[in-house]
Amino acid sequence: MKAESDLKILVREMQPFLHPQAVVFAVLSQPTSPNLSLDPIATFREEEGITVILPQSEAEQFGLPFEGLWAWITLQVHSALDAVGFLAKISVALAQAGISVNVFSAYYHDHLFVPWERRFEAMEVLERIRQNAP
Repeated sequence: MKAESDLKILVREMQPFLHPQAVVFAVLSQPTSPNLSLDPIATFREEEGITVILPQSEAEQFGLPFEGLWAWITLQVHSALDAVGFLAKISVALAQAGISVNVFSAYYHDHLFVPWERRFEAMEVLERIRQNAP
């Protein structure tokens, strides 16, 4: 599967998928992380600690503190890591709707994390963008 970098194709074929469970962002300290048998959706190591994105239920099971619930939307198009403008177009549209977004780009897909209570609105915005693609 070849990665796509053409903005028109990316927008037209993004096929946003809303995952059903609420997720959270939590932080683990370096010494704590190996002692937990977590199955995170994503991790990112920063100087202050390891950020994990995981289902709310798993964070609660391990007693991890978190703020807010997030909806996870996967854009189901294989976007090139060097594609220009794709996430900007999406971020601007969500910002214009007053919806915050945290983006995580993996090798195959881009993943959006929007406030849980705004998830359906975010999906509507994404669908409008897709339908209006040239």
